[in-house]
Amino acid sequence: MADKAQLVLEDGRVFAGERFGARVEALGEVVFNTSMSGYQEILTDPSYAGQIVCMTYPLIGNTGANDEDTEGRRIFSAGFIIRSLSLIPSSWRVKMTLEQYLEEAGIPGICELDTRALTKHLREKGSMAGMIADAGDDPSALVEKMKSHPPMLGRDLVKDITCESPYPWTQGTWRLDSGYANYSDRKNAHKIVCLDFGVKRNILRLLAEAGFAITVVPAKTTAEEILAMNPDGVFLSNGPGDPEPVAYAVETVKKLIGKKPIFGICLGHQILGLALGAKSYKLKFGHHGANQPVKDMATGRVEITSQNHNFAIDLSSIENLVRPTHYNLNDDTNEGMAHRELPIFSVQYHPEASPGPHDSAYLFERFKDLISG
Repeated sequence: MADKAQLVLEDGRVFAGERFGARVEALGEVVFNTSMSGYQEILTDPSYAGQIVCMTYPLIGNTGANDEDTEGRRIFSAGFIIRSLSLIPSSWRVKMTLEQYLEEAGIPGICELDTRALTKHLREKGSMAGMIADAGDDPSALVEKMKSHPPMLGRDLVKDITCESPYPWTQGTWRLDSGYANYSDRKNAHKIVCLDFGVKRNILRLLAEAGFAITVVPAKTTAEEILAMNPDGVFLSNGPGDPEPVAYAVETVKKLIGKKPIFGICLGHQILGLALGAKSYKLKFGHHGANQPVKDMATGRVEITSQNHNFAIDLSSIENLVRPTHYNLNDDTNEGMAHRELPIFSVQYHPEASPGPHDSAYLFERFKDLISG
């Protein structure tokens, strides 16, 4: 018989379920993701650090876990919530079941939970802290425990997940006949520096496919250190949480503006916005999924995008410096901007997908064209 478990939210709401994965507690901000697949990429996306992810699609685990579909060096999600766990995976690449994957990583999951009710609750009340615990634990005691846990707002998660030292990236995208491409010989390519706020591997792969020679550096690398590397451009990566506490990165980007072409994605978009003088704010329940509609304001084209963020940028105070380029058709929030004079642009969504559609992959070539002049 499966171990009974419970998900307790900070507002006191309790959801019953069963344990899978590691038999430990999980504490984090509970968010829901509307992707139908790609759970391994989601679990290993550094942008989910500090969060317990609820999948709205009802059957999860049917393709197990493999060696290729990872977006970070480990699982970064604090916990995993699903409706039904597939016990028999079916995939020619499978190495282990989802339960084995979570157990090996020490990450707890809860299944047989009413994910529709949980999602509806989060949509109405907003994202909030929660805990996965044993069914017999006192919910009121768990709520008290959550109160001592630092909230997402005002917390710097980047410092704990960024790389420890600079390193080159040479891996391209995966091919059926040969696996991952290798681009180690890039002597005459445009050189870019990637500030690692929690960069996804597929972002780096697509930058490599676009023809760049890439050096990834820690988030606290200074502007002076970056400029000393004499790159042709600077890339600001995705990452978790609130951009405002990552003040050291904002100061670095301020000093890079006007010195090098810049492209930012997700948290990189938010940090760029703050560096330009805009304000950030927390969304009620965020955008998490592979089916977010975004409209290109120049062409009128609608792109279906992959997204994962709880914060957004208010561009109203810097409209003299930038023009909005994209907006979200679900809630009209800003999804992209471009500087009116300088070679700088950014998007809030994830053009690299993994998981998700590839409608926006052209943006990596746009960065290359921007640098080429």
